[in-house]
Amino acid sequence: MPTYAIGDLQGCHGKLAELLESIYKVSPNPRLIFVGDIVNRGPESLATLRQVKALPNAEIVLGNHDLHLLAVSCGLHRVSRSDTLDDILAAPDRDELLEWLRQRPLALMEQGCLVVHAGLVPQWTAEQALRLADEVHEVLRGPRWVEFLGQMYGNLPDQWDNGLQGVDRLRCIVNALTRIRFCTADGRMELGGTKGVEPDLPGLLRWFDVPGRRTEGVPVVFGHWSTLGLINRSDLVSLDTGCLWGGKLTAVCLDDRSVIQVDCPQYCEPGSI
Repeated sequence: MPTYAIGDLQGCHGKLAELLESIYKVSPNPRLIFVGDIVNRGPESLATLRQVKALPNAEIVLGNHDLHLLAVSCGLHRVSRSDTLDDILAAPDRDELLEWLRQRPLALMEQGCLVVHAGLVPQWTAEQALRLADEVHEVLRGPRWVEFLGQMYGNLPDQWDNGLQGVDRLRCIVNALTRIRFCTADGRMELGGTKGVEPDLPGLLRWFDVPGRRTEGVPVVFGHWSTLGLINRSDLVSLDTGCLWGGKLTAVCLDDRSVIQVDCPQYCEPGSI
């Protein structure tokens, strides 16, 4: 069973259907791994979430937009003018969909690749990243998940320390796995909104360019960063190719690194959100 990793969908259901059709022509029974941000900002968040939930042999890692949906559903975070979540929040199967979503992990190991939504701090090994992702996963699955979502937002602490405890520990893990793009050489995350390919502040590096990163020996698959475009190296696969922005929706087969893409219309204009 070949395994395909698929980039950020963000509610682009029609393009998901087109991409799946192309995948099934090559592999009728694939394993499908989505790198998060299943919903939001695209035109059909509800249909996209329903489709992904119903797929056989499929799994997702949670992205920042997926966590945002959970927080909004509990009244813990305000709805942005660019959000397209109303159809999910008003759906008759809302509770079933949200329950399924909050049970999803934040990191997976598939075909020898570490799959996350955004990235990793350089201090973590792959094994540590999976353990720390599980810590958040257990809280989201547990009885205090609403309380945690209410405390999840914030940019501090911005640097990992093994001694972190409680909500500070969990928030730092979430920010690394679902928000990171740039950090300093010693792993301090810059979470202020820098989205370009190159840092706009001195001393910052793309998280995967930090010298001595402890996951260098493990291929990492991620999304979250549409301006990077497709990167398909032996040690790194970047999958957010701007489906929302008039780019492409991309799947990479983790077995042989073959690429399947579909062209997408421009649902949002850069700078509009």
